[in-house]
Amino acid sequence: MSVSVSNSPEVDLSTPPAAGMVRVTFLPEGRTVEFAFDTLPYGGHGLPMSFLDVAMNYGIFLDHACGGVCACTTCHLHVKQGAPGISESEDLELDRLETAAGIELNSRLGCQAVIEKPGTYVVEIPKWNRNYVQEGKPAHGPGS
Repeated sequence: MSVSVSNSPEVDLSTPPAAGMVRVTFLPEGRTVEFAFDTLPYGGHGLPMSFLDVAMNYGIFLDHACGGVCACTTCHLHVKQGAPGISESEDLELDRLETAAGIELNSRLGCQAVIEKPGTYVVEIPKWNRNYVQEGKPAHGPGS
C-alpha cells in the first residue's frame, strides 16, 4: 500500500494526487493522508472507506461515540472539497443529521460518507467537536 502522511499546516491542493490515489485533508489540523484507492484496510470504523475509517487508520482523532454505526452525530464533519466523489446520504444518515449541532449544507457523518473514487477530499471537523480534545479527551482513538 502506498502511504504518505503530512502534518504540515499548509497543504498544496493545487497539485492533484497521482492517478488512482486518494488524498484527504482534515481541517483545522491541515493533516493530509494519501493512499492508493481501494487499498485502505477496513478497521471496522463506520463504513469501509468512510472518512471515519480513513481517520482511524491514520491516527487522526474524529469522535465517534456510537462506534461508527450511525447512532449519534459525534463524527459530524463538513465536506469542503470532493463531494462528487462521496456516496450519497442515505435516509438513516439524513435523519441523524437533523439532530446534529452546527449543520450546514455540506454536513455529513464521517462514519457514513464513503469515498467512492480517487481524488482530493477536504473535510473540516466543526469547532464544537474540535473542543472535545481540549476537554481532556484523547487526541487519538484506541488502536491508532
